Amino acid sequence: MPKRVDKIVIDNSDVIIKNWLKIVSDKKQNDYTSSISDELFQSTNREFVNVIFDSLGNGGITTELESFSERLVNLGWPLSYLTDGLQTFRRVAIDFVLSQHDKIDTDLFSIILDRVDSWVDPIINKLVNEYSGSWEHTVSLQRVALQELSAPLIPVMRNITIMPLIGTIDTERAKLIMENLLDGVIKHNAEVVLIDITGVPVVDTMVAHHIIQAAEAVRLIGATCILVGIRPEIAQTIVNLGIDLGKFPTKSSLRKGFETALELTGRTIYREDKKETIVKDIMNQLSEG
Repeated sequence: MPKRVDKIVIDNSDVIIKNWLKIVSDKKQNDYTSSISDELFQSTNREFVNVIFDSLGNGGITTELESFSERLVNLGWPLSYLTDGLQTFRRVAIDFVLSQHDKIDTDLFSIILDRVDSWVDPIINKLVNEYSGSWEHTVSLQRVALQELSAPLIPVMRNITIMPLIGTIDTERAKLIMENLLDGVIKHNAEVVLIDITGVPVVDTMVAHHIIQAAEAVRLIGATCILVGIRPEIAQTIVNLGIDLGKFPTKSSLRKGFETALELTGRTIYREDKKETIVKDIMNQLSEG
C-alpha cells in the first residue's frame, strides 16, 4: 500500500502541483510574502514544489533541495515560507490520495497519513536545521562586527592612534576596549593612544576605573594614553567622585589631545603668522560687507 500511495502522488504530480500553487498563491495576499513580487513568488513556488517532488522520487533529501533552501536563507526568505509550503503540500497530497478511493477506513487513512508524513517530516527537519545553522552563523558574524565597531582603534598618523568611544561602557565592552588597545598598540607600533570619550554619556566610578586600567595597561607596554573629550559635566562628576586621573594626560577636546600627541612623538607644530591671520579676517569681513 505505501508504494501505491507513492505511485498515485508521483503519477498525478501535475494536478497536485496545480492545487498546491493555487492554495499558496491565495495565501500570499495576507501573509509575510505579500511584499514579494508576483513574478519572483511564482517562480520560487514552482521551483519549491519541483524540488519536493524530486526528493520524493529519489527517496529523501536531495542536493537540489539543500541548494534551494540555502539560496532562500541567503536571500532572507523566512523559514515559515518553507514550513508552511510543506504543510500545505502534506494536506494537498493527502486530500488527493483520499479522493482516489471510494471507500476509506481508519486503516487506509492511517497508511496514507504515515506515508505522506514520511516524505514531509524529514524535509522540514532538514530545513529547520539548515536555517538554524545559518541564523547562528549570521548572529555570530554580527556579534563580531558589533564588537569591532564598539571599540575601534584607528591609526591616524605614524605612532599615533585614536579610539573613539560612543555609548555606554559596561564590563564586557571594557574588556574588549582593553584587548583592542593592547593589540592595536603593538600592531600599529603606537607611541600615543588617544581615548576619545566625547560620545560616552555617563562617566561613573566603574567607567573611570575601566579607563584607568586600560591606560595603565597601555603604559606598561611602552605607550602613552591621553584621555580626551572631557566635557565640563564629566569633569565635575569625576571630581565629585574623587576619581584620580592624574596618572595620564587629559584634554578637553580631540584637537588639543592630538597636539599633545604630536609633541610627545617629537613633532613640531608651526602656528600660522598672527599678522597674516588678522589681514585675512579683515578681508573676509570687507567681502561680507
